[in-house]
Amino acid sequence: MSTHSLHITNGSILTNRLNELNIDGTILTWQEMLCEGPTVEKVYSKEFSKLRKDFFSNFYDIDLATTEIELELDKLNHSEKYSEIILWFEYDLFCHINMIAVISLIQQKKINLPLHLVCSGKVERNKNLKGLSELNSGQLLKHFRDKIKLTPEDIDIATYAWHIYCGKDHNLLKPLIVKKSSFKYLSNCLKAHLERFPETKDGLNVMERNILEILRDSVIKSRHHLLGYALNYQGYYGYSDLQISRIIEKLSLFFTEEKNLIKLNRKGHEALIGQHNFALEIDNAMMFGGVNKFDFQFNKKENKLIKTIYNAH
Repeated sequence: MSTHSLHITNGSILTNRLNELNIDGTILTWQEMLCEGPTVEKVYSKEFSKLRKDFFSNFYDIDLATTEIELELDKLNHSEKYSEIILWFEYDLFCHINMIAVISLIQQKKINLPLHLVCSGKVERNKNLKGLSELNSGQLLKHFRDKIKLTPEDIDIATYAWHIYCGKDHNLLKPLIVKKSSFKYLSNCLKAHLERFPETKDGLNVMERNILEILRDSVIKSRHHLLGYALNYQGYYGYSDLQISRIIEKLSLFFTEEKNLIKLNRKGHEALIGQHNFALEIDNAMMFGGVNKFDFQFNKKENKLIKTIYNAH
């Protein structure tokens, strides 16, 4: 029997690369950023689509191209054409939340085909983690040859992680951080996710604090300059310029902008020394799956989320 692969990529840039390399098979381009905004467990149900469309409209003033997304996803409705599915997702949180949603969608559609994963991150003779689109052709083809076949347990872990992410208790992700699986970077991503909630001491999350520390420690000339630094030094988040630009805007109460210079103001310095919890002053309306960022804070000492005190009953 001849093989015909369905490749699910993490975006159009990678899809174009695979086409240039003449990788055999059909390509489905995943076009979402599920690490932000509300989700429900049934991926691309009517409720799911409406939540996502409303989210992009309200938070980013973007009209989500639902017709284009549905056209791509229709490729999953013809699973009889394929002999295997190959997932192309990277080491970061952005990709991993999308990946567990894709695996859950495949399970929801009761598609029983071998699942393989091509995942980039650490690359030989490179200090920095690399995204798939950053690899040269030889490296990308090597990653493809070295793809990992996901086990039933791997698939269970991914679908369970998605179930928790869409729910109200994200502390349930903690046991998955130490669970062995074929997802080499899942542990790092889940840790990074929990640290997206405001820390109890200062009300800042890891990414917000990182941006303020960049302003404290570097000469930053403009918001665009700051954006470049924040994109390069964001660790396991994998956020886009659109997302980080929004975070910078929300942090503007902590800095002053002069001609060719952005610097921390007094409030910014106070935030970094933990003099006050600023969670109430930052717009925390962002949803992460089934949970509002504002409803929980990350307790570093206990290494877990706790209910925000002004919402506790």
